[in-house]
Amino acid sequence: MALALCCVSHSPLLDLPGPEAELIDDVGAALARARDFVRAWDPELVVTFSPDHYNGFFYRLMPAFCLGTAATGVGDYGTYAGQLDVPAELARECAQAVLDAGVDIAVSATMDVDHATTQPLRRLLGDARALPVIPIFVNAVATPLGPVRRAAALGRAVGEYLASLDKRVLLIGSGGLSHDPPVPSLATATGPVLDRIVHGVTQTSEQRAARQAAVIAAARDFAAGDSPLTPLNPDWDRRFLSVVDEGRLDAFDDWTNASITREAGNSAHEIRTWVAAYAALATQGRYRTGVRYYRTAPALIAGFAVRTAIPEAADSPQANDRRRS
Repeated sequence: MALALCCVSHSPLLDLPGPEAELIDDVGAALARARDFVRAWDPELVVTFSPDHYNGFFYRLMPAFCLGTAATGVGDYGTYAGQLDVPAELARECAQAVLDAGVDIAVSATMDVDHATTQPLRRLLGDARALPVIPIFVNAVATPLGPVRRAAALGRAVGEYLASLDKRVLLIGSGGLSHDPPVPSLATATGPVLDRIVHGVTQTSEQRAARQAAVIAAARDFAAGDSPLTPLNPDWDRRFLSVVDEGRLDAFDDWTNASITREAGNSAHEIRTWVAAYAALATQGRYRTGVRYYRTAPALIAGFAVRTAIPEAADSPQANDRRRS
């Protein structure tokens, strides 16, 4: 067994009109370097840690973690719509191993995943169905949330299971960093929005179009500095990146949900996907970072980052890319 990691921010705005060409080209170049890393690693299996934005998981039953033994992309914001290639038996074995390790995880035989899962798969693999994938949902939006250290425990359990496989595995963590996009909340949602986030009521084509237009408008206002959304926090983002780059994952034991929300925005809790992925990689010992990319991207409503990493004992699939922004 050999593990490699690629953690990336995601944003539906990458594929929508609005962001300036320079930003899209710069982020695209970073993702292309990560794609080169993945191609050189030549994985046989992918394990994703991703959140959801009330497209597959709803308040009628909201698990902290869920593993899919089958999964379908919902196609939000023009991303992949259709079945993913999930190896069901391996997925079931992984879920059992996580439970045996003392981490409660739900299982779904009909998981729906949104752009948080399918966008990185397409960007890093060229096609969301290019490789077998085990999708793991990490709740990072629907309060109440557990402590960040539980995401690390999840990652360690997954990493220990993967150690039993004779496969090259790519770990993907999708989300973050500081950002506060217009995601609905149970405390304030009403009408059709409340029906969607609680009961999973399917949106009409008109409602989906209105939602997309609202996201584009929110990003335009945010980039212009005329928005009630929490500002990006590059200092917080770089502090987080230094922790994962240096392998000091125990530091997250002291990170509270309240401080994350206050300093970096409601959706900054998506860093849990990175914590889980890095904790899985760390089961193989110390690791080293390859691709390093970060920039504040108001037009994407995100502190946008890309990281790749492999265990120090592994042969590098490519020369380290140390570009910093």
